[in-house]
Amino acid sequence: MSRVGKNPVDVPQGVTVDLGTEKISVKGKLGALSIAASHLVDVKQEEGKLWVTPKNEGKHARMMWGTMRANLRNMVEGVNKGFTKNLEIEGVGFRVAVQGKNLMLQLGFSHDVNYPIPEGITVKCDKPTQIAITGFDRQRVGQVAAELRAMKKPEPYKGKGIRYSDERILRKEGKKK
Repeated sequence: MSRVGKNPVDVPQGVTVDLGTEKISVKGKLGALSIAASHLVDVKQEEGKLWVTPKNEGKHARMMWGTMRANLRNMVEGVNKGFTKNLEIEGVGFRVAVQGKNLMLQLGFSHDVNYPIPEGITVKCDKPTQIAITGFDRQRVGQVAAELRAMKKPEPYKGKGIRYSDERILRKEGKKK
């Protein structure tokens, strides 16, 4: 039994859900998202809540039950509130700045790294060592954060690199004489 799939998804005021046979669409104040409807689960809307139920007791239907419910919850929350990922840059001379639709990163390479910001994503740099990535699609926000982190992963000796703000880096002891 799916523990996640049993719970309903609350649909707040201002969010509309269109349950089609091929596609499920969610529209809100921040944007619109859609997902392909699975033929293994049923999605019903009753009294401001979305209920997901499997069509049969097969293994794949039970797997899609919780997955579809989690995806619908992320879509509803995204178009209503949005998602944010925070990154921190640590290292001497490492800094970041937003220039138009590009993110300019100085990461200790011989050249500056120029990262184009995708549509639907906003990037803010309050300090030269902090990045805030915001958007209404949770997958895209996480993907952009992962791509930026992959440019210079934090190393375990001095902790230099790009890391998530809630990430803890296990530090290693250096060489001994």
